[in-house]
Amino acid sequence: MELRQLQYFLKVAQKEHVTKAAEELHVAQSAVSRQIHLLEQELGIDLFMQKGRNLHLTPVGQLFCKRVETILKDLDRSVAEIHEFLDPERGEIRIGFPNSVGTHLIPTIVAEFRRHYPHVKFRFKQGMYPSLIKDVLSGEVDLAFISPCPDSDEQLIGDVVMTEELFAILPQNHPLAQEKIIRLEQLKDEQFVLFSPGYSLRPIVWQACLKAGFTPQIAFEGGETDTIRGLVAAGMGVSLLPEIALYPTSSLQPAQVRVEEPAVTRTIGLIHRSDGRLPLVARSFRAFLLTYFRTRQNNTPVGS
Repeated sequence: MELRQLQYFLKVAQKEHVTKAAEELHVAQSAVSRQIHLLEQELGIDLFMQKGRNLHLTPVGQLFCKRVETILKDLDRSVAEIHEFLDPERGEIRIGFPNSVGTHLIPTIVAEFRRHYPHVKFRFKQGMYPSLIKDVLSGEVDLAFISPCPDSDEQLIGDVVMTEELFAILPQNHPLAQEKIIRLEQLKDEQFVLFSPGYSLRPIVWQACLKAGFTPQIAFEGGETDTIRGLVAAGMGVSLLPEIALYPTSSLQPAQVRVEEPAVTRTIGLIHRSDGRLPLVARSFRAFLLTYFRTRQNNTPVGS
């Protein structure tokens, strides 16, 4: 069994078509077909079945494909680790994060890290809570910011790097817009602009409203902090957003007011797999992040 055969097999499985796979691999179609045939002969099984013009994996082919994906990912990481060992300041860090930290936090910390390690590359992947967990466990990313920070388990290690306050955001002409602090109960009759189901901020806001004695009335839902801010600023409703998501990105901005009874906060954690396979350059970045947030916590808020 050859590495080339596994690479060809995985590409055909992804494209479900030999010709398309060959085009992407920049090899002849006959070469791909032959390597797949030799692989099936060696294994003594059919990996694909014809359906119309496409090739679909057989049940045993699906099992084999999952293993091959893992093998090739591990091989890629092994090669990367060798390069990082030879020159740890020129590696690549793969990091995942939710939308709410992407506007200001990620650019800030990456720029600061690259001041010390200018040749390190970054690959970013944005996602929701469940997908970020999955990406870390599958090895798709090395590290991920996530909110709330999950409890550490056998597969994950999580460090709370910051706890931040959520503010009420209101249209500029709202009667409460000029207040310094309000009780959450004062928004019980308002229409809310919330994150869609699946986003971690939604249950935090929802539970806070329930604790304040009311169920929020939803006017609009979205998946981007800029969208939610813009809708609120345009008078479509009110919302709660973390401080880090309130840095202005356009001229249309809502008013922000501190909330009490209850005060609403969220934790942001940094997670990675617990199997000790974090690449050297990612270990350096993690150590930098833990120091960075600890220093900011002892001095000034992040981003201030």
